[in-house]
Amino acid sequence: MNTEVQRQNNLIPQVLVAEDDVPLGNFLRRHLESESYNVKLVQDGELAAEAVTRDKYHLLILDLNMPKMDGLAVLHHVRPKQPQLPILVLTARTQVEDRVLSLDSGADDCMLKPFSFSELTARVRALLRRNPYLPGNPLQVGDLILDSREYRVERAGKRINLSAKEFALLEYLMRNAHQTVTRAMIMEHVWNMPFDNSTNLVDVYVKYVRDKVDNPEFSAPMIRTVRGVGYVISDN
Repeated sequence: MNTEVQRQNNLIPQVLVAEDDVPLGNFLRRHLESESYNVKLVQDGELAAEAVTRDKYHLLILDLNMPKMDGLAVLHHVRPKQPQLPILVLTARTQVEDRVLSLDSGADDCMLKPFSFSELTARVRALLRRNPYLPGNPLQVGDLILDSREYRVERAGKRINLSAKEFALLEYLMRNAHQTVTRAMIMEHVWNMPFDNSTNLVDVYVKYVRDKVDNPEFSAPMIRTVRGVGYVISDN
């Protein structure tokens, strides 16, 4: 499967970069995307905290010196809510105490600016290897199993054939199993586009997936509509 198909299927790590230095932030986003990561860039601490709370990321790259909420405040906000999220802190502060404080506040690693991009990507790979929720690990909800490495979906032992976009949609629902996801969230994560109220694209594709996953031959429906909000997948 080539990189573009992987990107479309949402099978690669989602990285949030929180950096208020615009040229550096754009540099990081551009080069990380060239390494086949999906990257979102925010430029203040409040947006970083909101993004991590709202969406699923596999890695946070966090600058310490940011407006509205500094990096340490973001760490204190995020770590209790996302204990498994790997966090790499970037800082221009040269005092050892600042790096120690970052690590004690919940960062997994810390790099001084300026840094080598090759070293940064090596540290990114090392942190991602520790993340048990990376794409590629099989997902299971009830008797429904999705294996993104083999591009395979089964329910009750029966293979289900999905298109690339249907697969990406089901994967997103399963990664958020038992939680309601809005149409806007689905549009952003599966299509990488802002939600447009004038289109029913999300509803159409949910129906495609539901027709296959909730086929009457299976025991009970798993994908439910939460009226006025979105959808949830659950085995109960």
